[in-house]
Amino acid sequence: MKQAQYSLRANWPFPVNTFPFFYGWVIWFVSALGIIVSIPGQTVGMAVFTNHFIDVFGLTRTQLSTAYLIGTLGSAALLTRAGRFYDQVGARTTIVASSIFLGVCLTFIAVIDYFAAIILNVLPVSIAWVTFPLILAGYFGVRFSGQGVLTSAARNVLLVWFEKRRGLVSGARAVFVTLGFSLAPPFLAYLIHIFGWRMTLLVLALIVGIGYSLLAIFLIRNSPEACGLRADGHRGKYTDEEDWSIPNLTPSEAKRNPVFWLYAAVLGLYSLFGTALVFHVVSIFNEAGRPAEQAFTYFFPAAIFSVSVNLFGSWLSDYWSLKRLLIIKLTGFMLGAWGILHLQYDWGYWLLVCGFGTTSGMWGVLSNLAFIRFFGRRFLGEISGMNMSLTVMGSAIGPVMFSLGLDIFGSYHAAIWLNMLLIFVLLLAAIIIKQEEPERIRKT
Repeated sequence: MKQAQYSLRANWPFPVNTFPFFYGWVIWFVSALGIIVSIPGQTVGMAVFTNHFIDVFGLTRTQLSTAYLIGTLGSAALLTRAGRFYDQVGARTTIVASSIFLGVCLTFIAVIDYFAAIILNVLPVSIAWVTFPLILAGYFGVRFSGQGVLTSAARNVLLVWFEKRRGLVSGARAVFVTLGFSLAPPFLAYLIHIFGWRMTLLVLALIVGIGYSLLAIFLIRNSPEACGLRADGHRGKYTDEEDWSIPNLTPSEAKRNPVFWLYAAVLGLYSLFGTALVFHVVSIFNEAGRPAEQAFTYFFPAAIFSVSVNLFGSWLSDYWSLKRLLIIKLTGFMLGAWGILHLQYDWGYWLLVCGFGTTSGMWGVLSNLAFIRFFGRRFLGEISGMNMSLTVMGSAIGPVMFSLGLDIFGSYHAAIWLNMLLIFVLLLAAIIIKQEEPERIRKT
């Protein structure tokens, strides 16, 4: 009876098993769009507003960066619990709730100066004492709901709708997501130029909080089985031999598995290093004697390389073990870091582009596939939430680590060498640790 009731709810407001095509492709579209509309909660989205926040909120750049750091770390601490919520209530409820919450948080940030003015009329304190905790709360909200919950839930919902071509389908989604993230900064800057920073935030709040949440309510379905379908569009029920939900390791079992920590560490370290590179890219290029214009133009060839590697790696993942792709990723990671150390040379620049392009492309493949392939889908939300916590923490720590390295040693090289040591250790671990893929073994 419970399953029947659940299926009725899953088919609201219309059944999807009578569609003339496999409904998984609708899920693909809503999943890709969900990751794109999370941009206001990502570093690439919030960074465009930085100078405006400094001017309006009366904060120094260091104060604003500190609020961003604390808010990001605070959001990371709750992502495992949010993943557990995903497992309990499903993708549709989680995606709708997180998109509405992201819209509310964007609206809150848009009116912080109004709140501050009211408080300052009562308390005779400096404006920074008021706006700092307010923007910290706003950063916590957008990072938790946007980069954390909405991104993870929108990514996970697609994975259960495809099995045999899960890698290729995820790679196709990554092309559109990468394009969206690449176009976001200039597009947001244009909106700010036309409408101002406040109205731009409110427009984004309407798009994600109302527009996308309504779309998700009507179109998202938690799984094909609940709708009378099977992964990849096959008809009929699963037999015992075809039960592709196996393995289903619990989160505590995943924590005891070195494979989880290996992949979580690799993904988290790239988040740390990659965010630091983006945050300090102009300063890093200046240290190598290159102008700011070259720092900004770096992103275009790197994005092209990343998308190409992601598509090829996603296709390969349907045939290769993830261990091979992990080794390729870490090798590219090491070469990219080596390129930064020699950025004053043209070969160092292109080594950075190719190395980090490879790393970024493979990061997309592994972050999508590793946890469902090794640990199954029943607890995918909580297990991927544990990984997301480490990834978000890395994105918060990276810029600070590189800043401290520059302050103490007068160069970014110390932080880069430390990261290269960690990359080398993880590369050895990737080669040594046995990475059995039960789902892949079952399919073969």
